Amino acid sequence: MIYQGKAIQVHALNDGYAELIFDLQGESINKLSTAAILELGEAVTAIQAKNDIKGLMLSSAKEAFIVGADITEFHGIFGESEEFLVEMNLKVHALFNAIEDLPFPTVTAINGLALGGGCEMLLTTDFRVMADSAKIGLPETKLGIIPGWGGCVRLPRLIGADNAIEWIAGGTENKADAALKVGAVDAVVSKDQVRAAALDILAEARAGNLDWQARRDEKKSPLRLNPIESMMVFETAKGFVAGKAGPHYPAPVEAIKAIQKGATQSREKAQETEAKAFAKMARTDVCFNLVGLFLNDQLVKKKASAYEKQVQPVKKAAVLGAGIMGGGVAYQSASKGTPIMMKDINEAALQLGLKEASKLLGKQVERKKITPAQMAEALGRIRPTLSYGDFADVELTVEAVVENPKVKAAVLAELEDKVAEDAIITSNTSTISITSLAQNLKRPENFCGMHFFNPVHRMPLVEVIRGEKSSEKAIAATVTYAKQMGKTPIVVNDCPGFLVNRVLFPYFGGFIGLVEHGADFRRVDKVMEKFGWPMGPAYLLDVVGLDTAVHANDVMAEGFPDRMKRDGKTVLNVMYESGRLGQKNDTGFYKYEEDRKGKPKKVNDETTDALIQPLVKETRELTDEQIIARMMVPLCLETVRCLEDGIVETPAEADMALIYGIGFPPFRGGALRYIDALGVQAFVELADSLAELGPLYAVTDKLREMAKDGKKFYA
Repeated sequence: MIYQGKAIQVHALNDGYAELIFDLQGESINKLSTAAILELGEAVTAIQAKNDIKGLMLSSAKEAFIVGADITEFHGIFGESEEFLVEMNLKVHALFNAIEDLPFPTVTAINGLALGGGCEMLLTTDFRVMADSAKIGLPETKLGIIPGWGGCVRLPRLIGADNAIEWIAGGTENKADAALKVGAVDAVVSKDQVRAAALDILAEARAGNLDWQARRDEKKSPLRLNPIESMMVFETAKGFVAGKAGPHYPAPVEAIKAIQKGATQSREKAQETEAKAFAKMARTDVCFNLVGLFLNDQLVKKKASAYEKQVQPVKKAAVLGAGIMGGGVAYQSASKGTPIMMKDINEAALQLGLKEASKLLGKQVERKKITPAQMAEALGRIRPTLSYGDFADVELTVEAVVENPKVKAAVLAELEDKVAEDAIITSNTSTISITSLAQNLKRPENFCGMHFFNPVHRMPLVEVIRGEKSSEKAIAATVTYAKQMGKTPIVVNDCPGFLVNRVLFPYFGGFIGLVEHGADFRRVDKVMEKFGWPMGPAYLLDVVGLDTAVHANDVMAEGFPDRMKRDGKTVLNVMYESGRLGQKNDTGFYKYEEDRKGKPKKVNDETTDALIQPLVKETRELTDEQIIARMMVPLCLETVRCLEDGIVETPAEADMALIYGIGFPPFRGGALRYIDALGVQAFVELADSLAELGPLYAVTDKLREMAKDGKKFYA
């Protein structure tokens, strides 16, 4: 044993080789925490002290190689000064350079996932052997930072600037064949052969058959690009990436700038350039929020995993009600491997559901995500039926019929008599109380809500709604099935609109108020899109459907009349009563035409203004900041109320539900993190300044107390 630590061991092997093994004790994965980096320094010092080592192999004792740095440390470390962060990264660079400069050949055996700092680690060695099932990549830009431990320096020298920009700016996880094609790795073998293949490479290098020093010199030298080539590569890339990332995500372009500047520099100077760019990004609000988002996502996944441990996976599911929604649920289940019955009382509806599933699978084939054979296999998992004949062994059913409480109640009662006594029944409802739907069921403990968002195949969130009598088994089975479908389930308690729609409709309430004060809906859309929403409120209402919005708004008004009920007709009622349903019939706030790909394209409709004009009660001159405040304050306050009322358990789950369910701007971290960023006291003062607009803007007593005590939603 050359070195023994809690995360790293170094063993002497036959033929004079040494093996540095990453094996973090007490964890299922390897990550480069501060403690692990300190151990790595000690391990390298121990290796340097040995005079008889002829070659070094880096490997992992875990399923993954190294998943990256320890992200739980980021908020604390990134709160330090830029000077501190630069110095910290330069120390890691010195350590990684020491590995790269060892006086003998080095190789990495990549047995599994190698991301971020783990990928930068393997770039230090002369050669790399990769398992055919492994993936490597530098996803730092997805956290609002750039690779800071040599990724912007070594990767371009290894695979070329254009390929490195694509990997780094995109933050992609790259499969073995793609990594081999661009030269990021030297060989791809089966997982059980990785270690042996890596040792073979060391033997070839030691025998002089592989020029390891030439490989090393290439990584340490400036890029061989003339000025014209450099301009073509970097300037074109910056323009393209800036357009794709948008103004709210600066890290991808900053990474390209670091690569560009470092391209003409020596290794050490390029690393200084990278360290400064990293420190600049690490201290941005965007980085803080995206790191928070990652940590919130980990918490949500951890809670879902706890539910999964309570039950067995669902082996056979069913969906009641075909059509677009039922077909989407069937597609999602079947494409992820769970067989599903699709029942309807109408043959035409069944055909529509099958057509929807087939269309979605066909697009996967077009994109080469699956093969035609895999498409056929997935379609084979969907069994359409007009009867309950084969429902006896269905373990979980999703009821997805029309959003009408009487129809749903009748269908659910009928279904309960057709399934096994321990089968779980769920309702895909966006607004109707789960507790009320359970009233006519004999086994309400086996019933809960399972709210999918439209379109099912794109929206990651599933709200799992706990009714008053829903059992832990019902919740656990539904969470597990949602995970099987590739979705992110978040458990919430029952109330009108549950979590997401309850929070969304006060946002629409802010929009209704703006229209009544003479704000042009087009301008409101542009302001909120610039703020970071994927679409403004008028456009979103067109996508949701004005009929759906009116129905949901009525439910919310009945459930929370003190703040969500409005006197007289609103712009939603006027649009709906004028036969404008949005994208459903190509006319809403906007008109819709098919683009070249057959998708609805938004175009201006001057006739909308005449419909809206009678609703304008007074005309106010509003700044963009006032528009944002009037839209965001009601949404944020309702999120606070949901947390205080126990509808959602944690701030993390509340924020993730809004990001995954309605496209809350991810770089802002969610409604509660947005309040924290403004400052709770400042947010309360902002809401108080808008109090004359009505109860939607009323601050809760608990939030006022938080402001007084200087507390935050996130410690």
